[in-house]
Amino acid sequence: MKHDLIIKNGLVILESGEVETDVAVKNGLIVAIGSDLGEADKVIDAKGLVVSPGMVDAHVHITDPGGGYRDQWEGYITGTASCAKGGVTSFMEMPLNQVPATVDGKSLEIKYTAGKGKLKSDVGSFGGLVPFNLTGGIQELNDGGVAAYKCFMATCGDRSIDGDFMNVDDYSLYEGMKQVAKTGKVLAIHAENAAITDKLGEIAYKNGETTLKAYVASRPVFTEVEPIRRAILFAKETGCRIHICHIACPEGVEEVTKARRAGIDVTCETCTHYLYFDTDELDAIGPVVKCSPPIRDKENQNGMWKKILSGEIDFVTSDHSPCTPDLKDKENAFEAWGGISGVQNNVDVLFDEGVQKRGMSLKQFADIIATNPADRYDLNQKGRISIGKDADFVLIKPNAPYTLKAEDLEYRNKISPYIGREIGAQVVQTVLRGHVIYAKESGVSTDFVGTFIKK
Repeated sequence: MKHDLIIKNGLVILESGEVETDVAVKNGLIVAIGSDLGEADKVIDAKGLVVSPGMVDAHVHITDPGGGYRDQWEGYITGTASCAKGGVTSFMEMPLNQVPATVDGKSLEIKYTAGKGKLKSDVGSFGGLVPFNLTGGIQELNDGGVAAYKCFMATCGDRSIDGDFMNVDDYSLYEGMKQVAKTGKVLAIHAENAAITDKLGEIAYKNGETTLKAYVASRPVFTEVEPIRRAILFAKETGCRIHICHIACPEGVEEVTKARRAGIDVTCETCTHYLYFDTDELDAIGPVVKCSPPIRDKENQNGMWKKILSGEIDFVTSDHSPCTPDLKDKENAFEAWGGISGVQNNVDVLFDEGVQKRGMSLKQFADIIATNPADRYDLNQKGRISIGKDADFVLIKPNAPYTLKAEDLEYRNKISPYIGREIGAQVVQTVLRGHVIYAKESGVSTDFVGTFIKK
């Protein structure tokens, strides 16, 4: 059999660990792993490169459609181009900030239509759990093919925009968990105590505080830990599978670890930016690095790395949540949009910070960027280099430092806290189902070979 593609001579991360070998692809699938695999229409020589499963970024916001409110935020074309350049072959798309939010069958179809012919990477969808979709919306989303659900315990959404997302109260969280449990799918949760963080932020603002350091202080660690505990208790009561999004503190991870040991079906993630930035540098960078939960201090960051390396954190995501520059360009940090543009710099930053600087094994690297998120959200064709899986790869050049420039970014709005930073590894090729969607020499492919993954 003549193959469509063979990747030769790379250090390939398999389920058993890394090995120098070749991988053959036919009809978008991995069909052989080994040596002397025969002929192929295309051969990639990966000598000196690490061949990893393509990243499955389980936390990405694409704002398409913008509904006339957010039309200049990240769209599918630029968002998935950024994924291609960053080694992200598939991602889970959040049910906000697009308008309308993805909370029922109709809004899910609007989203699918908005992405038609615009995808350079594959996309799995979250459906939203909100107080106003408890009478049929959860089931409609399940029938429409969402891979999982998402809710906010923190305040979110713009109440002046019809159809915007909305955070849950305790009753809608409890009732929603009961309904999600019936689908067998996972509920991902943004866990912050809204009543406390909103009030602390309001007090700080009225007192004339303007800095990012003050913003971080208005969202203390316990305001993450308490709602994680509450969500776990509700999960125990309802039998709902849950996942805690973007944990920013080791204490929050400990709650998940304790619950898992007690038999509760709960996982968690952190984000690249929590492992890279710390509170003391935020004000020098500016509101482009504002997010919630906030980026905490260096001691906290060191604790998060320990939790990653010990295997207590299941995977790492970008929480790519971009907006337009005017919403970041604020003198007062409390007035700026809280979200970081990061999907293009997951793989290179994590490889540098984890593998090169902290000795993380290549197997664990592949687990936290690809295998574990694919497994958690039942993306059965994704996340590992093994026969029969989708031929999704990212080829990484180790020990190849470069300094990120704004013009390197594929985002619609070229803002990112990583601009100006030296990153010690590079993504040199990205392959989605056998198609080269990015190569360093030629850039992002003009083809739209991505598809929506419907469950």
